[in-house]
Amino acid sequence: MNDTLIIVPTVNERENLPRMAQHILSLPVKVDLLVVDGNSTDGTAQIADELAAKHPEIHVIHETKKGGLGRAYIAGFEWALERGYEFIFEMDCDFSHDPDEIPNFLAAIKKENADLVLGSRYSGGIRVVNWPLKRLLLSRGAGYYVRIITGMPITDPRGGYTCFLRRALEAIKLDDVRSNGYSFQIEMTHRLWREGYKVAEVPIVFTDRVEGHSKMSGHIVREALVMVWRLWLQNGLRRWPRKKSNP
Repeated sequence: MNDTLIIVPTVNERENLPRMAQHILSLPVKVDLLVVDGNSTDGTAQIADELAAKHPEIHVIHETKKGGLGRAYIAGFEWALERGYEFIFEMDCDFSHDPDEIPNFLAAIKKENADLVLGSRYSGGIRVVNWPLKRLLLSRGAGYYVRIITGMPITDPRGGYTCFLRRALEAIKLDDVRSNGYSFQIEMTHRLWREGYKVAEVPIVFTDRVEGHSKMSGHIVREALVMVWRLWLQNGLRRWPRKKSNP
């Protein structure tokens, strides 16, 4: 077993999963891959099982229903912690997150002595490919919205390409995490930041998916709008961490 695990949730990603798995296994750093399939109807689950049968680095969790992004990651985190992984990634399967960035995340988490590293589309400039202007403005506006309400100094709190140190995930009561869509990313980061864990960002290029369909919905957006206020209340109406960050 390697000490790094890449968790990839899938719902109907049969076009992307084989290519993603091949790419991850060919990286210059050795990692394991965990596919958390949300009851796909296009054969993705069967493809994942076939890949796992061929490669000992690939593992699969089959959800009995589509529980959402947050539930998929929670299942993956619990699986990773039970097996002793040290570096635990969240990553999309559609190549909007470039797997070649994984070594950069690992280098940053060690160099910065960080507990969590976020891939930022907006650190030092805008690095988004193939997005319409409306969606770009919505994404940028969401980042400002989170920062204004919570005070969390993150340029891209909902990008979804992240690397957790084991000790950070162990500090979060995963059963208490309630958000499920893109607000899941915000909640996980805020829970660590407000308790003084060190959060770092690395610049990434985000390329909109070519195969498959986006999982964005109005419900996901509304959930994120409400969740930010809940996080502010949970932090005692503070716009700063309760504790100082680790040196």
